[in-house]
Amino acid sequence: MGRRVVVFGGSFNPPHVAHVLASVYVLSTQPVDEVLVVPVYRHPFAKELTPYEDRLEMCRLAFEWIPGVTVSTVERELGGESLTLRTLEHLAEVHPGWSMRLLIGADVLPDLPKWHRFDRISEIAPPIVVGRAGFPVEGAPEAILPRASSTEVREAIGSGDLERVGRLVPSKVLAYAAERGLYRRG
Repeated sequence: MGRRVVVFGGSFNPPHVAHVLASVYVLSTQPVDEVLVVPVYRHPFAKELTPYEDRLEMCRLAFEWIPGVTVSTVERELGGESLTLRTLEHLAEVHPGWSMRLLIGADVLPDLPKWHRFDRISEIAPPIVVGRAGFPVEGAPEAILPRASSTEVREAIGSGDLERVGRLVPSKVLAYAAERGLYRRG
């Protein structure tokens, strides 16, 4: 059997503890060898994002301590708009021995119809869906991840209220965002 890899893509704008815990949960409960964290290069739904290099570095800071987790630059290498299907097809071509799964939070389930060729994505990398508190979605698994929202985190950092999100963001990520002046308003 080839390498069993779970692909965990996202904006990671910024990465928070639910992202970190999702990767640890999957490594702990699924028959996988690696979680590949893939920050999007350019969001397909035109979401405004902090620069890629900052999000990449925050991912490194958030996940570097977890054995079995690798932060990938594959979407930067592919360039252009990030599409999950394109990324998975590329990874399958470059690593033909990999058996892939796709990690998604239950909060993403309502958006799946908007994804480009989710049917094909599911064939290449059958999804592993992890429940998140605060995001009740019909048919989703029970919430095991804490309520954490990148939007809330950005707002708190932007207003200088780091204490409010200190329990929701890895400390190194919070320090990096503050030091770089990320998410500041005006």
